[in-house]
Amino acid sequence: MSTTDAAAFWNGLYAGRPAPGDPQPNATLPEAVAGLPPGAALDLGCGQGGDALWLARRGWRVTAVDVSPVAVDRLAGLAAAHGVAGRIEAERHDLRETFPGGVFDLVCAHYLHTPFPLDRAAVLRAAAHALRPGGRLLVVDHGSAAPWSWDQDARFPSPQEVAADLALDVGRWAVERAAAERRTATGPGGLTAEVTDHVLVVRRAD
Repeated sequence: MSTTDAAAFWNGLYAGRPAPGDPQPNATLPEAVAGLPPGAALDLGCGQGGDALWLARRGWRVTAVDVSPVAVDRLAGLAAAHGVAGRIEAERHDLRETFPGGVFDLVCAHYLHTPFPLDRAAVLRAAAHALRPGGRLLVVDHGSAAPWSWDQDARFPSPQEVAADLALDVGRWAVERAAAERRTATGPGGLTAEVTDHVLVVRRAD
């Protein structure tokens, strides 16, 4: 499947939902970065833009990427509307082909799942290598499918499996957190459901 197919799929998904005026961050982000000094952040698969906006409002400089031009354009408009355009660079990338440049104190990958072929381990490994010493990679995956999700039949690897697939040098990267956590999710139309999140935090030591 081509880049065009992937972009069309995600464009259709986002265009089919009302554009939020003030999208909220994913539930794990605020507590996962609590206490970290603001620095440079990379948001992989920025989607509706809630994570990037939340980080930028707290002083982070954010590079936010998505395969969908709709998502990227919406985020650029939201950043301007909320007065943080100078702190957010919204870029379009198909992570099968290109990876954003730069070095970062934080890389976030929330729900980086897709029905299209993607070597996730290679993408997340590149993200780990893009960290500065002391930087953290935060990976939050679905551990179960919400009723409104497109990936009802997917198998969701555990955080420990994701960490093992990265094959990082344990002398240079340390797993700080690997947990399955329950929460109440809110979907389109205000629907709610109990879901499981798989949370992985990896810290670069040198």
